[in-house]
Amino acid sequence: MDMESLMAQAAELQNKVNAAQEQLANTSIKGIAADGACIVDMTGKYDLIKITIRPDILAMGADAVADIVSAAYRDAKTKADILIDRVMGDATA
Repeated sequence: MDMESLMAQAAELQNKVNAAQEQLANTSIKGIAADGACIVDMTGKYDLIKITIRPDILAMGADAVADIVSAAYRDAKTKADILIDRVMGDATA
């Protein structure tokens, strides 16, 4: 294989990776905890978009709210990890 062919393949791979990263940046993922009491929206690049907390859980106290928000974040991150693996795997296959 010649150098020109290798460079063309590398450029094609870089274009696919860039497109995959753009797709991830424009994808919204929802993490949900406590039966929807907290929803964390993030991009496929882990950028936080929004946190929604149902008002009735605020009465549970700061520690409980923090635990619920953390659970929603972990749910969103797990979903993002799965999406990233799939999208980047497709781009580099």
